[in-house]
Amino acid sequence: MTPLEEFRQKIEAGEIFAALAIAMSEAVELDVTTSIASAQNRQEESSQSDCWMHTRINLIDGKIENEISRKFANNSAYAHLQKLHLEQVKQGREIVLNNLASLQSMFAMLNETQSKIKEISATSEPKSLPEN
Repeated sequence: MTPLEEFRQKIEAGEIFAALAIAMSEAVELDVTTSIASAQNRQEESSQSDCWMHTRINLIDGKIENEISRKFANNSAYAHLQKLHLEQVKQGREIVLNNLASLQSMFAMLNETQSKIKEISATSEPKSLPEN
């Protein structure tokens, strides 16, 4: 089961905290790939271009991995695509960080709401009447 399917299953089951935990654990890594592909290759999922850049960022440990194919790195005609890739990495990182902040806020809000519900239910429990 993919993380997205697991997330949806938890939401449907009413397990909001578990769903948020899944979302947060999956949101710590960013993968950006830029490649040159023909229309035919683009439709064939199994094919890989021999001209590509790939960046993987782990936001927890700060590890950044860059892979650049030799053909992509050695061709000055692709300089504009290299710049585009780096811009996408930067934008993607900002989006992921904003999404993590939103998930943390939702988690805190749900936790606070759950605490208040427990408080209210504890104070509104019926008290037993004294026996005569």
